[in-house]
Amino acid sequence: MNDLVITNISRIVSGDIAAPFVDGDTVVVRGGLIAAIGSAAAVDRSGIDHVIDAAGCQLWPGLIDSHTHPVTGDFTPRQQTVGFIESGLHGGVTRIISAGEVHLPGRPKDAAGTRALAIVAAKAWASYRPGGVKVLGGSVILEPGLTAADFAYMAQEGVRVVGEIGLSGIYRPEDARPMVEWAHAHGMVVMMHIGGASIPGSSVLGAREALAILPDIASHTNGGPTAAPLADIERLMTESQMMIEVVQAGNTRRVGEIARLAVQHNVLPRMMIGTDTPSGTGVIPLGVLRTMAWVASLGEIAPELTVAMATGNTARIYRLNEGMLRAGAAADMILVDTPVGSEAQDALATLALGDTPAVAAVIIDGVVRVNVSRNTPAATHRPRIPWLAAGGH
Repeated sequence: MNDLVITNISRIVSGDIAAPFVDGDTVVVRGGLIAAIGSAAAVDRSGIDHVIDAAGCQLWPGLIDSHTHPVTGDFTPRQQTVGFIESGLHGGVTRIISAGEVHLPGRPKDAAGTRALAIVAAKAWASYRPGGVKVLGGSVILEPGLTAADFAYMAQEGVRVVGEIGLSGIYRPEDARPMVEWAHAHGMVVMMHIGGASIPGSSVLGAREALAILPDIASHTNGGPTAAPLADIERLMTESQMMIEVVQAGNTRRVGEIARLAVQHNVLPRMMIGTDTPSGTGVIPLGVLRTMAWVASLGEIAPELTVAMATGNTARIYRLNEGMLRAGAAADMILVDTPVGSEAQDALATLALGDTPAVAAVIIDGVVRVNVSRNTPAATHRPRIPWLAAGGH
């Protein structure tokens, strides 16, 4: 069932940082795509029997975790944890982006092996959705010996992302820059590790290296887990067009400093939010929501803009038809609310306080995947989903 109507929405947050709100209280979904947004009296809801009463909750795009390290299936050997992706679904995450399957035990580091791993992971994640979560996986880790022909072949076989440069044997500008050019020639998005070393074998990289290599994304600028110097991050904002990513598994104070710099230099459309998990920091199912709260409260950023940083901004760089609530986009959405006992008046105000909003429902491609999160606090308002209450799907 991919057709439904959501009514009685208190506020629709678009995910578009240039226009963060959409007028209306009703959303119509047909065939898993958003068909219409507006007032209940103005939209065409004919022929749709499944109606969700949002009961005054806000509607946001499904959150996109811009920085994860999956391996195979919904299991992470780094933390010996099963089900971490599905658990993140209960934190409002409907899509994750792999920064490289670097935690695979015995990961091959020759050209043939690293190419094969990227292709296998890209194909597997294209077919497997834990709990319904979409995974953009198979992010190739750069290793010595990869050629231009390898990038052409990987792109042909579905590899769309270069995992964060700096986790492997290729990190010097003279080695990495040619590979970045080959990747860009085939439409790949390139990530780069910024900050102190993370896993054994990774490198310390900052503005000098990034400005020579020119990736698309400066990953975990607040640390993965050790933050880069603030002056380096400011250089990336002012001397490049890179996306500036902040994550949960990094330096908390630095998130606020980076957010304020982003306002100063007018680069909020280039900000993106992820978790950088699973990692040594652990598995954090509410990591995207928590990082949004850090940006809003410590950086004093309007909370609706942090929603865009965790949705539309990331979707734009990866060319995904999701992350924004607009006609024709995938119906990946979450109903969110003030948690019970909060002094905030709504979900956005909860972020501004630095608290975690309540996830009341999660919808992917028009299908309700979560009806009451098991990980967030309970919502003050309870959406009504009649067919689930009756035992349907």
